[in-house]
Amino acid sequence: MQISLLGAGAWGTALAIAAARRHAVVLWARDPAQAQALSDARANTRYLPDRPFPDALRPTADWSAAVDHAQGEGLFVVATPMAALRGTLARLPHDARVLWLCKGFEAGTGLLGHQIAQELLPKAQCGVLSGPSFAQEVAAGQPTALVAASQDVGLTRLAVQAFHGGSLRVYMSTDPVGVEVGGAVKNVLAIATGIADGMALGLNARAALITRGLAEMSRLGVAMGAQGETFMGLTGLGDLVLTATGDLSRNRQVGLALAEGLTLEQALARLGHVAEGVYSAATVVARARALGVEMPLAEAVNEVLQGRLTPLDAVQRLMHRDARMEAEGF
Repeated sequence: MQISLLGAGAWGTALAIAAARRHAVVLWARDPAQAQALSDARANTRYLPDRPFPDALRPTADWSAAVDHAQGEGLFVVATPMAALRGTLARLPHDARVLWLCKGFEAGTGLLGHQIAQELLPKAQCGVLSGPSFAQEVAAGQPTALVAASQDVGLTRLAVQAFHGGSLRVYMSTDPVGVEVGGAVKNVLAIATGIADGMALGLNARAALITRGLAEMSRLGVAMGAQGETFMGLTGLGDLVLTATGDLSRNRQVGLALAEGLTLEQALARLGHVAEGVYSAATVVARARALGVEMPLAEAVNEVLQGRLTPLDAVQRLMHRDARMEAEGF
């Protein structure tokens, strides 16, 4: 199969390495200098320096070459941050077969990836590939399970053909709403867990945050039309546990830094990567309020990110909420 990975960050590169073990893969980088460096080193020395490229992986900065490679019977995989998804989809052929890896709501519009795709590529086969996955482990060939979600069953089968095998296991889903809500909200909740762990609040607090966070995620997703059972799977509970507890998690690292007393700007500068939860928090809260869904954890994270609450203030506000039935909220 001809596969074009659009975006040469850590996750895009890792998936390109995994796919190129069995398929012909083009890895598109926006910056010509970066593409040349990838070609010269035969590795992404910035993000995955110890993972050499398979022979079937070809880096390029030539957009036309990347499109030509996968047009027709091939597969496009967008590996940009959420902020660049719209612009990337807009450049693809109207009949493309495309998956995206980014997780979050679009700033400003509050749209999920599949909603953006419906606007821009109504005739294309579109879906999301998501799940609990750190780029470093995928590139290293460690066992990983993902979910390909789309209303187009043919596309999810194509995703299985492209990526299922070896150390990757790909499940199929017809619930892109649930898969995308899980991917967006878990990043916000990982910041909360990072804050709690950075404040040394203990394992009891971590368990409470993950459990109550899952309830918030599920309530929002169902209100948006998702299937409730999706949140008990890989892209709900699975991705939440990984991102909230794994030290490779960028969003968790932001929370840890905020707990140290760093400003958000300092935390992001130290991170040196995009942490999607930072950009999704306000939109998650806005979407929840518009739907009448209570999400006190997400609201607390957003208040901390906006500088309106300190981490300690946020904890105290959550702990002083009135008692209630467990099914009702935090």
